Amino acid sequence: MEVPTDDEFKKRWKACRALLDDESPLVRNALLSKFREEPEEGRVFLREIADEKDPLLAKHAQDLIKSLGWVDGRNDFISFIRSQRYELETGWFLLDRTVYPSFELSSATLFLDKLGDRCRELLTPPMLPREICSVINRVLFHEYGFRGAGKDFENPENSFLHRVLERRKGLPITMSVLYLLVARRLGFDLEPIGLPNRFIVGCFSEDRPFYLDPWAGGKFYDFDQMGGLLEEYSIENSGSVLLPVTVADTLTRGCRNLVHHYSLAEDQAKARLFNTFVLEFERIQGIATSA
Repeated sequence: MEVPTDDEFKKRWKACRALLDDESPLVRNALLSKFREEPEEGRVFLREIADEKDPLLAKHAQDLIKSLGWVDGRNDFISFIRSQRYELETGWFLLDRTVYPSFELSSATLFLDKLGDRCRELLTPPMLPREICSVINRVLFHEYGFRGAGKDFENPENSFLHRVLERRKGLPITMSVLYLLVARRLGFDLEPIGLPNRFIVGCFSEDRPFYLDPWAGGKFYDFDQMGGLLEEYSIENSGSVLLPVTVADTLTRGCRNLVHHYSLAEDQAKARLFNTFVLEFERIQGIATSA
């Protein structure tokens, strides 16, 4: 299917825009039918109108969203960004709902609980952090068959956590988020490490940190071995690149990935949507820095 350009998108929905404030039941039903026929573009169109400065048009758009029974994932995620109360699991599932508004959140969290329970069955305390990671590796990569996306690396679905759980594959960042959330269920602290061209996980509970790469099946790296990995990906070793990043940084990077992948797929509406989130994270972080 050919994806419309921004100008084509605006022209296609121009007539609908002019009818938004028409309260005639006939017109309203026609609009509802139009949105149900083209839900993806319809959601984008209504969300953009709901954000405009015209309060009357914004209210009509919000009313239509409610009438259609659409979860307003976009505004929910924007509200989460503005709250600055960042929690990784909540934030990533809210990100998922911006494109998959009706996915079953309870099924995803229960599956994560199931992974955590299986790891717990295999733990024999006391165990060293590396031994705990070996158990997580066994469960995720051997028993459940999770793996890094290869041939379809650029597929946007690799960036949505609930789809990673269903498809058993994802990007370095989503595989790392999965790893972190399972470890959290064990009461085991790991940290997100946002290398410029790779996303991995770090453990800082021992005298010397160690790292592992969930995208590569949980491969371990001692601190001294990280120089080789940085060299492999042409990353300048400034020292700070091996330190943990924040939840906001992690989610912003996930959104940037989606801008890139949707742009490659020529889905400009969704690329525009995720760029909105990137800009909002940057705006909020800029306010926090200057405060």
